[in-house]
Formats: sequence, structure tokens, C-alpha cells
Amino acid sequence: MKRLGLVLLAVALCVVAARPVMAQGTLRYGVSAGVLMPMGDYNKADKMGFVGGAGATYWLPGNVGIRGDLSYSQSSHDGGIAGHTKIMGGMASVVYALNPASAPARIMLTGGLGLYNVKVNVGTTSASSSKIGFGGGAAVAFKLGTGSTRLVVATRYTSISTTGSSTTFLPITVGLSFGK
Repeated sequence: MKRLGLVLLAVALCVVAARPVMAQGTLRYGVSAGVLMPMGDYNKADKMGFVGGAGATYWLPGNVGIRGDLSYSQSSHDGGIAGHTKIMGGMASVVYALNPASAPARIMLTGGLGLYNVKVNVGTTSASSSKIGFGGGAAVAFKLGTGSTRLVVATRYTSISTTGSSTTFLPITVGLSFGK
């Protein structure tokens, strides 16, 4: 958890240092929820789970943005084994929009790095570790009415460098975003 605090401190310092540039762009923020589909070895051990999160994107002039996400997910073990896997973390990403903000449906591509804590509980025993992860994905943001609210459908392949083999998963989320 100390590493997560350091990552959040680094992000805050970057935001403060970038204040002059921020006057030129726009900020969107939102929340999302959906299903978590384990992949690889993680899929052999766990069933489909749930994920929830919050994030913000600072759009620079043009179609490029910087995004920060925080998420929490949980999946249950498969094969009659009691327990679950919890993943909590954050990711900083670069976002590229394929069409302008005025489009009724805005398609976006993302890629970034993050820090995640993976906690596995089996019966009464548990173990956790914080590791670096990376992800890449896509989203479509649909305008809702005449305001700035958008319905966002997104997915992002995520791989966390855990001991043994990587923990990989594909969250599929639906959310709302607000802002300019």
C-alpha cells in the first residue's frame, strides 16, 4: 500500500507541475462497473467476477488525453475451492480519440502502466502482493441528450506481473462520464 501512496503522490505532483498547460484543455471524470473476465492461468483458477472503478481524463488540445483510473475487482475460485481473488489498483494511460469530442459516438484507444495489489484468499489463508501492470484497450462514449454526459462502454486487456505467471484479465464495463 505504500507504493500505491507513492504513485498517487507522483500523480499529484505531475498535476501541480502541469497547471499552466491544463488551462488549455478539458477534464472529464466518471464511474463504471462491469464484469471481470479472467484470462490465462487466472482463468484456470477463478470464475468471472465483477469490477468497479472511477477515473478522469484530461484532454489536451486535439484528440490526445492523459487518464488516471482506480479500480477494485473480485472473482471467486473455480473447481469447488473456497476463496476469492481481489485486485485493487490504479493505472495512468494515454488516450487517443479517433473522432472529435463533438461526435455522437466517440471511439477511443488507451494504453498505460499501473500499480496493482493482488490478494488471493484460499480458505483461511491469504497472500497479497503489489506489482506493476500494463493495459491496452478501447472504449466508445455515446452522447446522452444535449448535455455533456456520456455513456461509456469500455474494455482493457490488463496484465499484472505477479509471481509465477502474470495475472491477466479483461474487464468489460459500462459507465457514465461528466465534464467538458
